[in-house]
Amino acid sequence: MTAGQVAGTAAAGPVLGLVASAAGGVERWLVDGLARPLAERGWRLAVTLTPTVARWLEPQAAALAATTDLPVRSTSRLPTEPKPHPVPDAVVFAPATANSLAKLALGIGDNQALTVLCEALGRRTPMVVLPQLSDDQAAHPAFTGHLAVLRSAGAVLATDPGSVLRELDGVAPFAAFGENGRNGARG
Repeated sequence: MTAGQVAGTAAAGPVLGLVASAAGGVERWLVDGLARPLAERGWRLAVTLTPTVARWLEPQAAALAATTDLPVRSTSRLPTEPKPHPVPDAVVFAPATANSLAKLALGIGDNQALTVLCEALGRRTPMVVLPQLSDDQAAHPAFTGHLAVLRSAGAVLATDPGSVLRELDGVAPFAAFGENGRNGARG
């Protein structure tokens, strides 16, 4: 079994950890603007939501679940339960609130979504982050330091939901398409 497989399942494609936090408007674009396009590009989505965004997305729960063969998570598993998601080949964190960005930069995994992100960053898994915060939050003196930490660990920042797809192609082109993005070699 490879690192990208869950016991008892066959891998359907490279695994993308899709993590979302509660930023305004997420309910309007996460499913149709990001999850579906990612799944259509061949990614097997391992979706994890912060507890607040899980509540916000309850009306879209079925549509989000339809983008993947894996459970959509927002809570941790019990120690005796098997891991429901394989280790991801790449991660997208969109939208990323100021609170969640600060926690990720500091290594604080106080919910399942942040635990997934902190582990991925520790493994140096290719990661695209879409910050979504107010101008006042971005002006906080600690914010640029948090972004510097994430960049130093290899995270790439996106500017809007559409740019997430372009940035992901840059950090993990090999994963979804089985190619070396630099020279087109297979495998």
